[in-house]
Amino acid sequence: MSNSYKNKFYFVQLLTCVRIPLILVFLAVNLFADKPLSQLWFTIAFTAMILSAVTDLFDGYFARRFQVVSRMGAYMDPLTDKVFYLTTFPTLVYLAGLAGQYRHAGLLLGLAILFLMRDQWVSFLRSIGALYAVDAKANWSGKARTIISFPAICTIYYYLQAPQHWWLQLHPIIIYTVEIASMIINLVSIWVYTAYYWPWLKKELRPPNGPSGPE
Repeated sequence: MSNSYKNKFYFVQLLTCVRIPLILVFLAVNLFADKPLSQLWFTIAFTAMILSAVTDLFDGYFARRFQVVSRMGAYMDPLTDKVFYLTTFPTLVYLAGLAGQYRHAGLLLGLAILFLMRDQWVSFLRSIGALYAVDAKANWSGKARTIISFPAICTIYYYLQAPQHWWLQLHPIIIYTVEIASMIINLVSIWVYTAYYWPWLKKELRPPNGPSGPE
């Protein structure tokens, strides 16, 4: 195995794993820094969040380009995604509530629950499919959800925490539109995955063959 191959392999693994410490930096700033965040703390948290999201797009790209796709990477990628979502969604709900935006916090809570329930449902469907050796790769709805979710979360955070004196201030209508679009893509993804796995799910919903008759 050449050193060049090893370097490429470790580079891709680093891109995948660095998402977790980056998003923990984001979490720490929002939990412990004084509110409202200073320009410095907001910049640190927002940059860490964006970098954490961006690495999700590039680790797969470089893995394919360098031909260093690994089983470890295949397992680590969804794990780091879940850490990102499990960290950011509750933080957004917390920040909206802290700002007195209680209806907005409720909407974010609904989005968070829908988002996480979708993940658990798809994992359940894949486990059913695994019983029949069904290909468990992501389909277009899962990829569209990822493409929408990362920028949506970053946009919502910017709306909640960006310093008031910055020239770019987002209108609430933009934020609500982003959140509703995120809900819709999650519902679509649930429907698409359910339709795909339905033949095998239906088999498992049938009662097992019982005894043929009384002994």
